[in-house]
Amino acid sequence: MTSLFTYLKHVREEFTHIVWPTNRTALAHTLVVIVIGIAIALVVAFFDYIFGSVVKSIVG
Repeated sequence: MTSLFTYLKHVREEFTHIVWPTNRTALAHTLVVIVIGIAIALVVAFFDYIFGSVVKSIVG
């Protein structure tokens, strides 16, 4: 049990070293991730449509 308390003490000490992002930075990074996710989804949907059309024309 002592090691658990020691571990938690060290965790608390390490939290003082963390440099947390500002709200503006966190929001900007979140928006970048969302935009990239949407762009990838659109590219995948485009290729799915193209390949689906090709297969549909071959099969009949």
